[in-house]
Amino acid sequence: MAVVKLAGNMRHRAVHGHPWVYRTEAAEISGDFQPGDLVEVVDPRGRFVGRGYINPASQILVRILSRDSSEVIDRDFFVRRIKAALDYRRRVVQDSDSCRLIFAEADFIPALIVDKFGAYLVIQTLALGIDKYKDLIVEILEELLEPSGIYERNDAAVRVLEGLPLKSGFLKGPFDTLIEIKENGLFFLVDLEGGQKTGYFLDQRENRTALKGLAQDARVLDCFCHTGTFSMYAAHFGAREVCGIDIASPALALAEKNARRNGFAGICRFYEGNAFDELRALEKKREKFDLIILDPPAFTKSRQSLEGALRGYKEINLRAMKLLSTGGFLVTCTCSYHLAESRFLEVIQDAALDAGRQLRLIELRRQAKDHPMLLASPETYYLKCAVLQVW
Repeated sequence: MAVVKLAGNMRHRAVHGHPWVYRTEAAEISGDFQPGDLVEVVDPRGRFVGRGYINPASQILVRILSRDSSEVIDRDFFVRRIKAALDYRRRVVQDSDSCRLIFAEADFIPALIVDKFGAYLVIQTLALGIDKYKDLIVEILEELLEPSGIYERNDAAVRVLEGLPLKSGFLKGPFDTLIEIKENGLFFLVDLEGGQKTGYFLDQRENRTALKGLAQDARVLDCFCHTGTFSMYAAHFGAREVCGIDIASPALALAEKNARRNGFAGICRFYEGNAFDELRALEKKREKFDLIILDPPAFTKSRQSLEGALRGYKEINLRAMKLLSTGGFLVTCTCSYHLAESRFLEVIQDAALDAGRQLRLIELRRQAKDHPMLLASPETYYLKCAVLQVW
């Protein structure tokens, strides 16, 4: 097995538990290997750090699978890791037939995503090393879960950085990829083939329950509503009127169906439009809401574009605050890893100052428990959700 030796002139996060070794951190690579092969990582003194798969074409040179020098990476290894991930979800996921079964580095299987939607699975292998094990992983998942179908959503752009092709399709099927799931007593349609990410935002499942109490008798605005999940929860928790806005017409078509399926067609209305423009238009009309939800897509995927993203977050929060009645509630989110929680709160406070409003922080929430965060890897903590009252 080839050996990657870390450079001696820097502090290495991998030595302290981080699962990645960047190309710039390697002093030398000894031994023969092919991209995607398993290699050992040692510190500058030659002491064992971990074993993982290597890809010189990627900025992330090695993704560490194991820190036990005696552990063999074979079929039994993946069975143990997958069983541990499944056992954890059985403990922490309640009142839903869907969840994230495997969350990559946070489940110690780097770059592997597996989502469960009812009786179906969606899989992503986002690095060359794990892609080589895809068939084996599918085989193990079939043995342990006996899913009705498995769909591959390897159309994520990050695969290009790994030198991998973009592709989607059936790994066990075919089947109708528009399926219905149940979550906290509500029903949602999920488009496994064409929906965002793997078809549905499982990471907000617990945050949606934060609307309980806040939505009672409220006039609600749900921006970036996608397929209307926050809207359904608002109606479920007693909202008198819900207005959802999104730029994607296919998502809105599902939102309309979700409203009818859950009996909220008379409460929820959905409009196609750019949320930035619609917020300004609503302000000009002097509209007022009791609860506003902001759940935008990531405005930045790199540190280089962070400043522009901050302006976007400030803009939507400022506009939302101007639309809220005194004492109204704002549920505002970011899924940008590069935007730290403390900076996110600063942006919200800056928006409040410009809007002439005062804020009370009710709670800070994060991604759902089936998306655990590895403390040694800040990259696994990406979703922030602030619940505020606006005066």
